[in-house]
Amino acid sequence: MDNIPLLSLLLLVLPVGAVFIWLLPRPESARVIALVSALIDLIIALVALFVFDPKNHGFQLLEKYDWIPSLNIHYMVGVDGISILFLPAAVLLFIGVILASWNSVHTLPRLYYSLLMLLGTATLGVFCALDSVLFFLFWELTLIPLYFLVSLWGIGPNRRHAAMKYTLVMLAGGVPLLFGILILAFGASSGGPLVFDLPTLLKTPLPIGTQYVVFLLLLIGFGVKIPLFPLHTWLPLIAMEGPASVAALLTGMKLGAYGLIRFAVPLAPTAARELHWLLALLGVVTILYGAAAALAQTNLRRMLAYASLSHVGLVVLGIASFNLQGMQGAVLQLLNFTLAAGGLFLLTAHLHHRIGSTDIANLGGAARTMPWLASFFLLYGLAGMGLPGTSGFPAELLILMSTFERHAGAGLAALVGMVLGAAYFLGIYRRAFFGPSTQPAVLAAEDLRPREFWLALAFALLIILFGLWPGMLLDLMRPALETWLAPPTTIITN
Repeated sequence: MDNIPLLSLLLLVLPVGAVFIWLLPRPESARVIALVSALIDLIIALVALFVFDPKNHGFQLLEKYDWIPSLNIHYMVGVDGISILFLPAAVLLFIGVILASWNSVHTLPRLYYSLLMLLGTATLGVFCALDSVLFFLFWELTLIPLYFLVSLWGIGPNRRHAAMKYTLVMLAGGVPLLFGILILAFGASSGGPLVFDLPTLLKTPLPIGTQYVVFLLLLIGFGVKIPLFPLHTWLPLIAMEGPASVAALLTGMKLGAYGLIRFAVPLAPTAARELHWLLALLGVVTILYGAAAALAQTNLRRMLAYASLSHVGLVVLGIASFNLQGMQGAVLQLLNFTLAAGGLFLLTAHLHHRIGSTDIANLGGAARTMPWLASFFLLYGLAGMGLPGTSGFPAELLILMSTFERHAGAGLAALVGMVLGAAYFLGIYRRAFFGPSTQPAVLAAEDLRPREFWLALAFALLIILFGLWPGMLLDLMRPALETWLAPPTTIITN
């Protein structure tokens, strides 16, 4: 296994599948090729997880090749205990999106699934890249397919506006991100070749003034995509105007929060620790604003968007604690997003495809005709609330315990947000799935089909498994997080 480039194979399968989509004569075969490609990728991701050594705190499965030698930029990929778990999680969510689109995409199916596979490759590349320029390339590549997926297959009347706003906001967020990467490269070079590879950057101390500049630039760049309040306005718009299945990717895969953990904090460790109050403040405001906004919604998609905003604030709060429990909780919560938040949006996509709406006024009594969909929706929502026995419970418990240790006031605010979270989810769930069925579309709706049911069951079983046995994940990420939390190396003063 040591000589097999598993990560390169992981990144290659989906683009090759996209090429096959255009070679076959029948457009209808696009979804089958996309599903088969994603299943192959899932197998590769699981093999990478199997051969990964959890006792090794460093990067593994490393591959490094010259890319732009004159600038010392490489194609460099690898994973550690923080990133390895996101590979199978991301592929599993993309399989869910393919299945959710199975019967709803009839226009240009070749283009749709090709763009979806390009998005999958870029997302996996973000988790694998260990060269900052390569990371930035994958980061920006996610924008191209998302623009067309939202503008061409969106379900709202303002989908083109939503796609344009999302793209422009993300491009604007990419500017400080690129500046931060360049400052890091020049700062670590010490007059020699520019430094872009992450392992070298992590070993190179920066002046404290440079760290402040880098951290704030990266915080803005990643904060746009997390999203943090007040950089969040694109999320509810995309949730309402774009395809619900694609919204599952944006809520289930928090690339911005991952970037904060992977790049912003460890590359400017002293500045990040001194600005812990800023991270805690942003986390608390995002939690409370998202929860209060979700409480006022009458549409499932918009409610889930604001709920996702509130929950990601909890992740930022866990990072701000700068201790092992908080970081374990933050990473575990990001994985929980993939299953719970991503799963909720996938079920909402099924609901919209059957009824044509996700407004509460058009849904009453949906549990009568769609009991399985309603049951899984409840389980995923309870996982988002952190109910004991689900994957959300250990994540939220770890974050709250660590937050009370470092920021007691922020911990109390987080508890208020969690109470509001139970209120908005249970309230809107009761109105959407119970009560009398008055709409003809609801009365005639079909429950989950077999392929949809088995995928929803897989998500449910993983939610319960990781809720009852979180140690298997915590032990895997522990060595890498302990290294992440190690005291900063000697800092050069300006």
